[in-house]
Amino acid sequence: MVKLILASNSPRRKKIITDMGLDFEIIPSNYDEKIDSDEFSYDKIEDIATQKCLDVVRRVDNNSLVLSADTVVVLHNKILGKPHTKENAYKMLKELSGKTHMVVTSVCAINTKTNRAVTMSTTSYVRFTDWSDDMINNYIDKYLPLDKAGSYGIQELPEGYLDKYEGSFENIVGLSPEAVQTVLDKLGYKPEN
Repeated sequence: MVKLILASNSPRRKKIITDMGLDFEIIPSNYDEKIDSDEFSYDKIEDIATQKCLDVVRRVDNNSLVLSADTVVVLHNKILGKPHTKENAYKMLKELSGKTHMVVTSVCAINTKTNRAVTMSTTSYVRFTDWSDDMINNYIDKYLPLDKAGSYGIQELPEGYLDKYEGSFENIVGLSPEAVQTVLDKLGYKPEN
């Protein structure tokens, strides 16, 4: 039986895969996600997802299917990464306030037995309301979004912060179930019933 492995420590991704009813184990990737420039391209994000996947593939037996993902927030073709400091989070959220931005999650799955890999990207769109300085500071203080792409988690936005979103909500959280299902199907993965 092929073992499904999630190459991520993200509690949000873990919940999405669990909600899909899949049986899996977690082996986090140690790949360093640094990018050479903040200019967005699908190739760049798919490459990061693939490198994360390969890092775990090298450490598991050859009857596994490794699944990884990378999520970025993109405004005006520029990638907004994880802020790591409150000052950076404030700057990013100020930039996103009142504007529509893209959230792109690239998924990669590799079958260690066949060495086949499948990648797929999903794009959703998010528009915030106009956030006052107080709204931004209150959000940062309450939710500490320093480990999240773009400095926010859509699932925790208080009322009045989100104007609208288009596309997959789970994709904005960090993983599209439809994309996961598609890559697993393409690799012929059949979960045990």
